[in-house]
Amino acid sequence: MAAVRKTAGGNVAFHNFHNDFVHVVDPNERRRLALSEIDKAPFGWYHVRAVVVAGVGFFTDAYDIFAINLVTQMLGLVFWQKSNKGKIPNNSDTGIKVATSGGTVIGQVGFGWLADIVGRKKMYGLELMIIIFATLAQSLSSPSAAISVVGLIIFWRIIMGIGIGGDYPLSAIITSEFATTKWRGAMMGSVFAMQGIGQFAAATMALIVTAGFKQSLKTASTAAKCSGVCNLAVDKMWRTVIGFGAVPGCIALYFRLTIPETPRYTFDVARDTEKAGSDVSAYMSGKAEGRPDEVRRAQAIQEGAERLEIPKASWADFYRHYSQWKNGKVLLGTAGSWFFLDVAFYGLGLNNSIILQAIGYAGGKNVYEILYNTAVGNLIIVCAGAIPGYWVTVALCDTWGRKPIQLMGFTLLTVLFIVIGFAYHKLSPHALLALYVLCQFFFNFGPNATTFIVPGECFPTRYRSTSHGISAGSGKIGAIVAQVVFGPLKIRGAKKDCVGAECNPWINHIMQIFALFMFCGILTTLLIPETARKTLEQLAGEVPGTPEYDPTNAAHRLEPKTDSDNEEKASAEDTKVA
Repeated sequence: MAAVRKTAGGNVAFHNFHNDFVHVVDPNERRRLALSEIDKAPFGWYHVRAVVVAGVGFFTDAYDIFAINLVTQMLGLVFWQKSNKGKIPNNSDTGIKVATSGGTVIGQVGFGWLADIVGRKKMYGLELMIIIFATLAQSLSSPSAAISVVGLIIFWRIIMGIGIGGDYPLSAIITSEFATTKWRGAMMGSVFAMQGIGQFAAATMALIVTAGFKQSLKTASTAAKCSGVCNLAVDKMWRTVIGFGAVPGCIALYFRLTIPETPRYTFDVARDTEKAGSDVSAYMSGKAEGRPDEVRRAQAIQEGAERLEIPKASWADFYRHYSQWKNGKVLLGTAGSWFFLDVAFYGLGLNNSIILQAIGYAGGKNVYEILYNTAVGNLIIVCAGAIPGYWVTVALCDTWGRKPIQLMGFTLLTVLFIVIGFAYHKLSPHALLALYVLCQFFFNFGPNATTFIVPGECFPTRYRSTSHGISAGSGKIGAIVAQVVFGPLKIRGAKKDCVGAECNPWINHIMQIFALFMFCGILTTLLIPETARKTLEQLAGEVPGTPEYDPTNAAHRLEPKTDSDNEEKASAEDTKVA
């Protein structure tokens, strides 16, 4: 039998478990030992480092997505100073924000599929390089006679969105496949919770640059009068806020590029350790690619296939797998839940201007106070509900379970949106603020976190990343619906000379519609399985004696041996003894 070579990669954050058991000849036993080592490993600093490496990507994602909400206000001051009194047109504002979501859908589905085809290792880090490059390109964008600044920013935000989208399935799946079973939910939840920290950092950065250019900003009493030194200061500010988003990505890039392939992918999908070992030797000798002996390589692949018979990924197998209701309903549940969630999650932001007025952080005597109040107000909103909700999920998702948290979240959000929608015009600003904070809390201590965690656990290895990408892409389509459909809908029937709440006459009806979306989320949640404290192999139906067991997915499934096979094996053993 051909010797099994070591696979590439490994660092202090991601240990290469495959190589620990490379000496074991039987691939089934080697697989069982390696995966057991991961599943039963006690929680330690190794897991913390792994979470940080994956979490930095989500920190960057959230920073880049949230920062644009603050930056568009600055863009209006710089590029629409004369034509629109320092305010960015609604169409341009919507276009810039939707561009990111559009690119994200492409990245989620595309990178998710590629990670199942070519491997997690080959794709991890590539998405971060795209984010870094596109972020820096945005910060250097300027209009010309041929193209407007809006066109440039939209282009680069689509590219950046593709990178951000790729981070969703890759970080989720790699964390899931390296995590210990007992605390897998907490590890994945911690990675996702970095979104809250990223939002906080974006508002903090906006506050820092505002304070740094305080004197220049004070020269203009209104946005329409922000010219000269004020205009120059704001132009520097928005570029700094956007450009800073590339810094954390650069820090994490090395660790992402040097991770090993996940053992589950190596065993279940790749089945080609001979090529990996040759690539390691080539790298050490300064060559670009290994050239293994094709006969030995073919023999290793053939012998491995005969002993380890996980179904191979293909379009036919994908259709066969998901055409079964027991499998298809899970994908429908994860994708549907994420879609219904994101429509309301992003749509709730339509109330931000009203909430900022309620807490006294809207407007100001000059441009400095306007930008200062916007930054501080957003810091308060993030800290009040979003960040606590993320970390309560981290604390409870492995003990209480993912499905109960998601059901509880959708149920309470249904009630909250009913109250906001039908009592909107009777609520005081402080009552609306309280309901808004509760919504933010139960979004994050609820479906916003669990819709990320569950798709990374409940699918078989060969389609895990693709299925997570489809689920996440469904969610971002919901975000686009919220921004494109409900954004303009809130001002339906508004008068030209409207003031305050009069400019959003349809906002109460939108909140009522969101209540319906949350109720639909309850129904789709019923389709997903509980994944807490279960191994990925059990959830994939590979463990006999469990409710999830499916013989077509069983890792140990071997074809029955014929008499000729047994005679051939006995003859080989006799020859070896002789």
